[in-house]
Amino acid sequence: MAEKKPAKAAKTPRTFYIGTGRRKTAVARVRITEGKGQILINGKPFDEYFHEDKDRAAVVGPLKATEQLNRLDVFVNATGGGTTGQAGAVSQGLARAIKTMFSPKDEQRAKVFEKTTLVKTHHDEAKEREKAKAIPAKPAAPVAAAPEGAPLFPTVAPATPADPATGMIKKLRDSGYLTRDARMKERKKYGLRGARRGTQFSKR
Repeated sequence: MAEKKPAKAAKTPRTFYIGTGRRKTAVARVRITEGKGQILINGKPFDEYFHEDKDRAAVVGPLKATEQLNRLDVFVNATGGGTTGQAGAVSQGLARAIKTMFSPKDEQRAKVFEKTTLVKTHHDEAKEREKAKAIPAKPAAPVAAAPEGAPLFPTVAPATPADPATGMIKKLRDSGYLTRDARMKERKKYGLRGARRGTQFSKR
């Protein structure tokens, strides 16, 4: 009599936030979800996939900047380029995924597959144009003379606390993780030995 196979454990519903990063000719598709800090790149732990400290530091940079190192699980599919290019691509893709996670609901687009939800950034260009038109230009305020007896430095009302999600995105932007590095290998030119290198000059 054949033994019964044990039933598979039921899948727990999970939400993944998606970001795509690029550097040189490398492309990294990044998914993040709430977890315990696991980072897998093409099925391997990131410290096995990248052997140099600078590449490992590039991968965990966005997580350290937002203090999410031990709170998120990261799954990456990286293709093309070399190790430096892939590390830079993973860094940008991870920063974009974190930005998607903390962006408002109206800028997110979700798709549900059974018990898995994939969330990516969605920008409505028409709404963005309307927002830009609705912001009035501030006229220059005239400088009025201070009345007699007024304090030299007027007291300033305390600023309202900033939204933590906005602060996360600002940290990523200020650190440069959301900016695409446009530096690429320059193409070889005909008549030359490389992009700029010419042939050796011979007088005779």
